[in-house]
Amino acid sequence: MKMSSRLICTKLLLLLFIIHASVQAFTIISSSSNTHQNITVAAILQKSAEVCSSFITQQGGNFVQPNVLTPGSVAEACQSRKSAASLTKAIVSIAGNNALVDGMHVFDPEYHFDDESFVQAQKLITDGVATVKASLLLKNYDTAREKLGKTLHTLQDFYSHSNWIELGNRSPNPNLIKPNTPIGNIADVNTETCSSCGDNCTNNILPTVLAQNTLTSGYFNMLSSNKPKGKCSHGGTADKTSFVEPKGGINKDSTSSPHGSLHFVAADVAIAATKDLLQDIRETSGDKEFLRLMGIFPSSSGLCFVIVTSVSTADLISEVKSLTAFIIDSRQGTTNEPSSYILVPFSDTGFGPLTQTTDFGDFNKTINALSASGGGNRSEMSLSGLWLALAAAPAGSEIFLFTNAEAKDVELKSTVLALIESMKFTVNVMLTNALSNTGLLNPVNQLYEDLALASGGQVMVLTKDLLTNVTTFVSNSTISALVNIFQVVRNPGREESFSFVVDSSVTNLQFYIRANSTNFTITSPSGQSQKSQEIYGSLGVILTIGNIYIVQLKNSSQAGRWFIYFNSSQSYTIKVIGQSAIDFQFNFVTVFQNPHPGYTVLNSRPTADGNITFLLSIFGSGEVKPTDVSLVEASNSTVHTSVLQDVGNGDYLVTVSTVPSGEFYVRVIGYTNSSLISSSTMFQRQSSGLYRTSNITVTALGNDTWAPGTLFTLPFTVATRSGWQNYTITARNNLQYNMTFPSSLTAGGDGVANGTVYLTSPTNVKPGSEVILTIEAALTGGDDYNYAVLRLALSKGVAPSAGLVHSLWISGTALFINILLNIQI
Repeated sequence: MKMSSRLICTKLLLLLFIIHASVQAFTIISSSSNTHQNITVAAILQKSAEVCSSFITQQGGNFVQPNVLTPGSVAEACQSRKSAASLTKAIVSIAGNNALVDGMHVFDPEYHFDDESFVQAQKLITDGVATVKASLLLKNYDTAREKLGKTLHTLQDFYSHSNWIELGNRSPNPNLIKPNTPIGNIADVNTETCSSCGDNCTNNILPTVLAQNTLTSGYFNMLSSNKPKGKCSHGGTADKTSFVEPKGGINKDSTSSPHGSLHFVAADVAIAATKDLLQDIRETSGDKEFLRLMGIFPSSSGLCFVIVTSVSTADLISEVKSLTAFIIDSRQGTTNEPSSYILVPFSDTGFGPLTQTTDFGDFNKTINALSASGGGNRSEMSLSGLWLALAAAPAGSEIFLFTNAEAKDVELKSTVLALIESMKFTVNVMLTNALSNTGLLNPVNQLYEDLALASGGQVMVLTKDLLTNVTTFVSNSTISALVNIFQVVRNPGREESFSFVVDSSVTNLQFYIRANSTNFTITSPSGQSQKSQEIYGSLGVILTIGNIYIVQLKNSSQAGRWFIYFNSSQSYTIKVIGQSAIDFQFNFVTVFQNPHPGYTVLNSRPTADGNITFLLSIFGSGEVKPTDVSLVEASNSTVHTSVLQDVGNGDYLVTVSTVPSGEFYVRVIGYTNSSLISSSTMFQRQSSGLYRTSNITVTALGNDTWAPGTLFTLPFTVATRSGWQNYTITARNNLQYNMTFPSSLTAGGDGVANGTVYLTSPTNVKPGSEVILTIEAALTGGDDYNYAVLRLALSKGVAPSAGLVHSLWISGTALFINILLNIQI
């Protein structure tokens, strides 16, 4: 297919997706019907509670079944409150990829069990399950979640789009998830299955079909009314086949569908079928791996070390070995115990190899075997090592970077930031010999500060003999259920006063202040104050680790409004954390409003031209309700307010109409008891990482399967509102497979340019292996850029779909849709 044809298909696909989301499957967001999200969430929570009960009982613990299943209640019952965040994240990933199928496969009936495509659809399910299992075997949890979500969409549509329910079945078809196993008596193409119906389609399936227990499904086409003689249609205003004999439809997607009276029955069976598929994965992978897949203890995130090994650091390496051993040991047996350990050494002459293992004993041996190598230059390949670690690590992992010099590979900064932002990594940088003669951070090392701030991590400027003091910081990071309450960045610094609210659920309250020159005063809700010069004061103890001041409070659970006054002309950051079950997480999304709302999760920066919308998930013990969700500019604390839409399950769609011009945090304020709104029930939380928007959108198209040894073709589109733009293009993949792509693109008057990435994998790749591919586009000569981050799973023996357009990875925004709608083709 030529590029012009691809563009035509893309335009048509995006035009139709707005209609398609509600007619081709259980809806995505609805207040009156069960949705793919509701079905998926219910099944995951029920099955997770069941597996957790078995796991805890086997460990000699006591599992108490929650009365109401939420991510917070399941995590608490699993004796891992911190898992509420990671469980929510896993659910959002799985449910989001479920919803994405409607945008990816508009013209592919097998993804929806349409057009009686039972054999093809069943193969999609069984191949999908095989990919999930293979990914779990290689500890690729993020890839497994994405494939699981897409597979569940097809499975769930069987019960809404076929006549399985009309045949009297009230339990799942067990053979759907069994490879090469007949699923029933399937109607052939010449068997008539429906009669015409008008307003009431309840009995439009022919009696002979029901009597002979024959499986059929509705035909669906948005472009043509053609269908085989006598066949049922899917139904709905967008389905042209439903307007020719036999008229009507049989779908049960919502209560207003042609067979809407059976909607809730179909949804209940779909929940049971989803649980059966999850049970099949559990039986293969085991309880521990299943719980990691769902983000429940043990953790599915990784622990990564990126360590300089240049000759100039020979005397530093022994100290680093001791510190890394302490970090690893401090996480054993806790809810922070990682699923895998990653090591990437680097020097001034090279980086790697990457070591990844699940055995902490073997990993310690690998760390202890490190020795100095390379030259003794004043710059290192630190970003190359960091990039390699980020691309291999599970989303949400924590990374410790040890270096003593500036980065010589600064061109990787945008790629590293793309991975940090899209996968929410935390990067802590330990810098030695990084201070200038004036005591300030060397400008060349500001890059490390930027990366740490973007991730919510810390930059610690240390001398070698202070490395052992970092154990205090590391010990604090292992505390369960840490939440970020307040954070601010000032560069340059200035005299300013700040305030924030601490709720009664918070314990172990601590202040982290990064500054080279300090003059601050902290005041508690009771009026007690302590100045920065008072190491031992009325509020607590101030510890100094290099350029970091940690304020540890005597009474670390004082609820109410706190104040901090700061006076410095030099840059500084303030971060306030605590321990609490109340927290939030979010994902930027693109929302489609007509005729029913739907959304897809972005893997890029949101657009700077238009609204910012994100899906907010709130969790905690008891009743927790957000009332004020804002974007707060990092440089000056300007607040951009939002409108909240409650979509159920503790989730909210948040829309912000005014877009910050620079970096920003997400801040959530609410109440722990909606019937008692007062200062004593108010809570405040803030994202730990920094985010920013872009005037550029990057959208990548491609098949969603990739066989080892084959050429992977990935068309992509770059767009802005302004015409006649020149873009600089960069693409990287973590396994460093052979790849070609255009280094630059030129847009016409519409601001749109198209390119293609060609990627080839070796033939001996293990099934379940994943490739992290980033495509970046920047305006030539400017600072603005955006990216698309794709996670590609390699799976043997899986052939790509033969549909008109195989798939769509939507990482752009509604702005991009509007641009495409105006293209003259």
